[in-house]
Amino acid sequence: MALNLRQKQMSLIVRMLNLNQPSNPGGGISSASTVATEEVYKILIMDAFCLGILSPLIHVNDLRKHGITLFFPIDKSRQTVPDVPAIYFVRPTPENVDRIAADVDRGLYESFHLNFSSSLPRPLLETLAFKTLEKDAVHRISKIYDQYLEFVTLEDSLFSLAQPKAYVQINDPSAGDREIEEIVEKIVSGLFCVLSTLGVVPVIRCARGGPAEMVASSLDSRIRDHLVIKNNLFSESGVLASSFQRPILCIFDRNFELAVGIQHDWNYRPLVHDVLGMKLNRVTMPAEKAAKSYELDDSDSFWVSNSWSPFQKVAEEIETQLSKYKQDVDEVNKRTGGKDGVEFDGTDLIGNTKHLMNAVNSLPELTERKKMIDKHTNIATVLLGEIKERSLDGYCDLENDMLTKGSVDKSQLLSLLKGKGTKVDKIRLAITYLLSLETTPQSEVESIEAALRESDVDTCAFQYVKKIKSLNASLAASAGSASRSNIVDWAEKLYGQSISAVTAGMKNLLSGGRQLALTRTVEALMEGKPNPEVDSYLVFDPRAPRSGSGVQLKGPFKEAIVFMIGGGNYVEYRSLMELAQRSQPVKHVIYGTTEILNGTEFVEQLTELGQKMGLGSSGMGPSQ
Repeated sequence: MALNLRQKQMSLIVRMLNLNQPSNPGGGISSASTVATEEVYKILIMDAFCLGILSPLIHVNDLRKHGITLFFPIDKSRQTVPDVPAIYFVRPTPENVDRIAADVDRGLYESFHLNFSSSLPRPLLETLAFKTLEKDAVHRISKIYDQYLEFVTLEDSLFSLAQPKAYVQINDPSAGDREIEEIVEKIVSGLFCVLSTLGVVPVIRCARGGPAEMVASSLDSRIRDHLVIKNNLFSESGVLASSFQRPILCIFDRNFELAVGIQHDWNYRPLVHDVLGMKLNRVTMPAEKAAKSYELDDSDSFWVSNSWSPFQKVAEEIETQLSKYKQDVDEVNKRTGGKDGVEFDGTDLIGNTKHLMNAVNSLPELTERKKMIDKHTNIATVLLGEIKERSLDGYCDLENDMLTKGSVDKSQLLSLLKGKGTKVDKIRLAITYLLSLETTPQSEVESIEAALRESDVDTCAFQYVKKIKSLNASLAASAGSASRSNIVDWAEKLYGQSISAVTAGMKNLLSGGRQLALTRTVEALMEGKPNPEVDSYLVFDPRAPRSGSGVQLKGPFKEAIVFMIGGGNYVEYRSLMELAQRSQPVKHVIYGTTEILNGTEFVEQLTELGQKMGLGSSGMGPSQ
């Protein structure tokens, strides 16, 4: 049985919306039939984070199917609505607990069904109990649930913990042990929610050292402690938990492969994410073009079929679909006696009854097709404008050449750096140059820095990556020696996988053509066979005895959960989906990350780290 995270999370949310009553016996997502038998109207109260959880899963109309008549943000003042139960879905924070206690005291609603996105800590539970008892209002609270849903599922096999700036927090040179432990604990809590929703206890693999090992070790302990409880979250899942084949959880740190987070991409989905800043499967068009926002998810058949195609093919497909639509409209008009080429709006329908009925029946489908074509025409038009204005095709081609060949056409590189494109486009190209070449001649680097200064580009991010690269080179050189300097120890702490952080990922990338290092490593880990590339990876098995002399891997694995600490992207997601599809038999891979980042957002984090380290060009203004 393939792991379907979206379906699992959706069924738990539907149960929550039905006052935590089990959904219909078939286990389907929609329980409209159940609700119909005993209609209960409810109000839904959420914080911003939990609204983000629901947004990609369930639309406003779907909320109404489950009896939700109104929904409000928890931090806005609300009026009393008597005789109606309220469902709260919020994070377990002191602020939210205080607001809930105040709402209960005022008796805003008939009853309160409290659902926390992750486990409610004991101190906060006691605070809530004390405040409601003090006001003699505790009887209004029906039940309190820990839902373990603190993650955002964007697709069946894609999730984000929605934890911003994790890369900065983990790599901040000024961060103390306590700050690092806090961010690791947040990541572990989010991953625990994902695993408990899926109902699986995976075998965990990660590279030695750095954030990946810290998260893996802490998650292993967290699951072990939980498995001791008799009725734990994993025992309820029945078939999957006890099945012979368990999934493998592969945890990586963003420093494992930096270039893929920075490069430009020519495919439709990454391009939409990069240029238009897609968030929660929704894209908002620039105001001067058309102040509209569009949903881009599996309800959009064009998006499902074409989102991984190169942009030029998408443009051709839009033309094809528009042409087919016009043919179908003409066909309907001919059969009903209408005029050729007239938009099908249902006003020019005459002719025999049979054709008339067929035309009426086809009207909703034709209308939906037209809306979909218009949507993608608008998006493609905006993208085309940006491509021309910023010469994005040139950036994509040159970055691809550098990453696949490991060499660079210097004149073309300098021409792009001095030509079209935003300041962020230029810094991304310069960083890709650094990461794609094993050795970068000092004279070339200086000419690139001069070109960036000429365009008034803030070079903090460039200097930061250059520093990582030089530290990794010195780290590799000193790896065999017994004496290790302070700078090397500091680099190990700061850059996670130390020796292999950037350079090993880059070598894997180059030696395998354009296949990502991440994908190759995941493939090797799923095989579960001896492989020099992954033999050094640590193994954690929460179901094995702690005192075990070594965990026995039962590979190959049919299912994998791949998690990237510090920000993921659609390029990696696509690469992993292709791996799953081309495997024989077909495997199943879920990709997750602390947050989904486009190149611009990731460069912002690199820039912030460069500033914290005092890097960057002197006397220069900000990039914008």
